[in-house]
Amino acid sequence: MSAGSTLLNSLDLPGAPERCRVVVAMSGGVDSSVVAALLKEQGYDVIGVTMQLYDHGATEHRPGSCCAGQDIFDARQAAALLGIPHYVLDYETRFRDKVIDAFAQSYAEGETPIPCVTCNQELKFTDLFDVARDLGADCLATGHYIASRAEGAERALYRAMDPDRDQSYFLFATTRAQLQMLRFPLGEMTKPEVREHARRFGLPNADKADSQDICFVPTGRYSDIVERLAPQAAQPGEIVHIDGRVLGRHSGVMHFTIGQRRGLGLGAAGASAGEPLYVVKIDAAKARVTVGPRSALATRRVVLRDVNWIGPGEMADAGREIAVRVRSTRPPVPAILEMRDGEIVVEFVDDESGVAPGQACVFYDSAEPRARVLGGGFIRSTEAATPAVPSPRAAAG
Repeated sequence: MSAGSTLLNSLDLPGAPERCRVVVAMSGGVDSSVVAALLKEQGYDVIGVTMQLYDHGATEHRPGSCCAGQDIFDARQAAALLGIPHYVLDYETRFRDKVIDAFAQSYAEGETPIPCVTCNQELKFTDLFDVARDLGADCLATGHYIASRAEGAERALYRAMDPDRDQSYFLFATTRAQLQMLRFPLGEMTKPEVREHARRFGLPNADKADSQDICFVPTGRYSDIVERLAPQAAQPGEIVHIDGRVLGRHSGVMHFTIGQRRGLGLGAAGASAGEPLYVVKIDAAKARVTVGPRSALATRRVVLRDVNWIGPGEMADAGREIAVRVRSTRPPVPAILEMRDGEIVVEFVDDESGVAPGQACVFYDSAEPRARVLGGGFIRSTEAATPAVPSPRAAAG
């Protein structure tokens, strides 16, 4: 074997690009199309694959959708322009079973789900992996804004260079085995740079709007889907103040999320509280929504489920200082990760506000912009910073 044959190319694969086959997950958006174009330009053997995930009739011409209708057409156009093979795979049944049904059930249980994580976890990084292997691919590339680098014999995830585009929150469930085959060419780029590349390549979707998170909700009214798939989420119930007062009634827990302020439907009862009210707890079993002042949203710690660790070594049982994100739109904050009575618990150094069960708690090795992703889990339950104590009047009643 010659010395040159051991050199790694731009994808950290051995050998020249033309000897490496790359499957690109093409959603029809500008990001994945640019990934395919850049890799084709570098000489890789590129194949585009698009997953048709849901009935595209209602979303065919809606900006901000993905993996349906116009988006599949856009992916085909981009692949044709680049001169690469392109396949469309029908995963509607799997997507409905694994993502949409789970989304509805999560709302019915009083949670606030994040279907993008489930989609990556259950379809894109599992079923699509099988397709890539069947096609003889050396790796699978996507248009996510996140970086991956070799760390010895393994690969590690890092936040994207552009903090405004960073998608690490949605990829915490990626496993070590999956990281070995995944590549994210846009992790070191900004969105304007990506669009400029798209124009340079003459891609038809260069100025296409970004996709939205809940791609399968054509009207933007997710409650319609939840009520159809999980009718128990539409059971009427009480809206109560943290001091025990009943302020009103609601038409289903699916209409609420932790931290919500608008659309509570309390009218005069809400105004009489003397300060803005927020949803602080959802008890789906009792169809009860609890509201209170903003201070009642303060959370000290969370208990996690389905935790995935991709940091160095093993996750320690003793307290580990890390940084975490509990919403995709928030920056990482300092926290302590530890095991308590067989449960994985995260305690915030400073109280966090509006933390919702069902959302993700993603781990980083620091709060810096390009920190390493250590993994994460779904929030199973929360513990308030200062437990609410009913007023004597409410207790007496």
